[in-house]
Amino acid sequence: MLFISLILMSALNPSVKKLEQLRIPRWLAILMIYLLILAVVVLAIGGIIPPLIDQTSTLINQIPFILEKFKVLGVDEKLIASQISQFTTIPANILKFIFNVFSNVVTILGLIVITFYMLMERGNLDKYLVLLFGEDKEKEVKAIIDQIEYRLGGWVRGELALMSFVGVLSYIGYRIVGLEFALPLAILAFVFEILPNIGPTIAALPAILIGLTVSPVQALVVAGVAFFIQQVENSILVPRVMKKAAGVNPLVSILALAIGFKLAGLGGAILAIPTFIALEVIFSAISSSKRFKEA
Repeated sequence: MLFISLILMSALNPSVKKLEQLRIPRWLAILMIYLLILAVVVLAIGGIIPPLIDQTSTLINQIPFILEKFKVLGVDEKLIASQISQFTTIPANILKFIFNVFSNVVTILGLIVITFYMLMERGNLDKYLVLLFGEDKEKEVKAIIDQIEYRLGGWVRGELALMSFVGVLSYIGYRIVGLEFALPLAILAFVFEILPNIGPTIAALPAILIGLTVSPVQALVVAGVAFFIQQVENSILVPRVMKKAAGVNPLVSILALAIGFKLAGLGGAILAIPTFIALEVIFSAISSSKRFKEA
């Protein structure tokens, strides 16, 4: 919870600073941002949940007919069913992880309160660093903390931008080509985007399978839409948004993802990149300090 609160604080602090520049008290600036986030979440839930429930229920009811169509196409329906069951465990695990984090009021309030006080005390950081490290080390430690905050905040904002882009463009693309269940499939693409590089590919597979139940041509068209979105994301957005904001190499992202998943499951995979960012900044600062002393 502390690390998640640190990530949230890093993402929100630049907005708080901008409101402070307008001579708004820091506590009021934080509350205004909280209210804005709450309004966005409520509006999103109100607009998305009803059609999502309707389309998802329809999709679940049609799974037997979808499997029957695969049998007509000469594909082993048991093989498809086993593959689908493997893929369905991934979004279920993601939802389970999110539910475990936000399942009760105490956890939600805890995150809100911890993040609030972190944001409030962020302005007193210099004073605390002097007490902990002395005046001679205060500037050096503050520079490390500022860099961690800058890169973690950039990662959060960049990840949200990529998730939103992939989700919205997937919905538009699937609607244009006439694919059924566009909304749940787009939300699946939105959720999977939190797993960089790997997530979008996995999220495209259910859409392609549903397109295949209509015709091979429809499946190719859906695959083309998913491929186009991934190319736009990887060629244009990731270099401009994510690498610029967080400075993480795609290969490093995959390795961090694999290590995080191995050590701590899905939660470790989701928090792998922000953990790597924080450790990279700290070790880089230590290495630079050692080289400076040797020189």
